Amino acid sequence: MGIKSFTGRRAKPTIWNTTTIKVSDYMTRKLITFRSDQSVLEVMNLLIKNKISGGPVVNENNELMGIISEGDCMKQISESRYYNMPMEDMIVEKYMVKEVETIDGNMNVFDAANKFVNSKRRRFPIVENGKLVGQISQKDVLKAALTLNGQTWK
Repeated sequence: MGIKSFTGRRAKPTIWNTTTIKVSDYMTRKLITFRSDQSVLEVMNLLIKNKISGGPVVNENNELMGIISEGDCMKQISESRYYNMPMEDMIVEKYMVKEVETIDGNMNVFDAANKFVNSKRRRFPIVENGKLVGQISQKDVLKAALTLNGQTWK
């Protein structure tokens, strides 16, 4: 009589406390930021050079003023052709999104994932004491999920 099925000794599963999985643990702190007086053409070059799809717009005190993305730059391209205006004359302030929704760095990553799904946004800035401290993207949330691969998410 042989052994039908033997899997050996199993390791005890690690139980994760999901309340400790915070946005601040996975957010990006080294950000490429833009200024409101910067040209949109310069922003497009930086987006392509750094392989990013957008970034926060801050003032000299590192306070969040808005966000500019590839889509915002596309609007500028369309307008410049329609009105026959040079792209160098367009500035970020005119095309950035000024009403920016932020996320608290202490928020649970799973709540952040839910916020991404419901808002259709690709990134959320994190502001503390009025200053931009980081940004979390959908990719950052995916990285957090991969660290929990195979674990119970209760």
